[in-house]
Amino acid sequence: MIKVNLLLAKKKKKQKPVPAFLIYTVLLTIVTGAIMAYIVYFFDTRLSDRETRVKENDKKISELKEKIKAVEDFERLNRTFQQRKDIIEELGRNKTRPVKILDEISLQLPAGVWMNSMEVKSSEIRLECTAFSNTDVVNYVNNLKNSKIFTDVYLQESVQAREASKAKAAGIQIYTFKLVLKVKS
Repeated sequence: MIKVNLLLAKKKKKQKPVPAFLIYTVLLTIVTGAIMAYIVYFFDTRLSDRETRVKENDKKISELKEKIKAVEDFERLNRTFQQRKDIIEELGRNKTRPVKILDEISLQLPAGVWMNSMEVKSSEIRLECTAFSNTDVVNYVNNLKNSKIFTDVYLQESVQAREASKAKAAGIQIYTFKLVLKVKS
């Protein structure tokens, strides 16, 4: 007996081997993808670390700015207090200065001379005085020039007084004069 198979039998074709370049290409693509993924991960973590560091540094900077502001405020207050202290010390040192000036002016005043007015502006003093003679005026100017606390003594004017009618009636001449002098520092 003969058997005949009328059905068409499918013959399996032999699979062709996958070309080597295709395998290498796929492997290269996978390796390249893995390397790229690692690089992205590496730089992403570095970036996030740096961003964290930047935020921390910004916090430190803001804290330091507040401290700097506090120090500047303290220094400003310190300068203000130092200026006030200097002013108080200067006033303390100079509280006897007007007394010394007036005392020296009166000590140098010879007989026959009297002071009518005195004006003090910082270290400059203006005096208006009256004397019985020009000799008394010259003596007073010389006394002031020889003084230890006065400098630049200058006689601005010396005139015979016109208004002293009682003095003229008594036969006395009166001279008015103006002086400018400076106090030594």
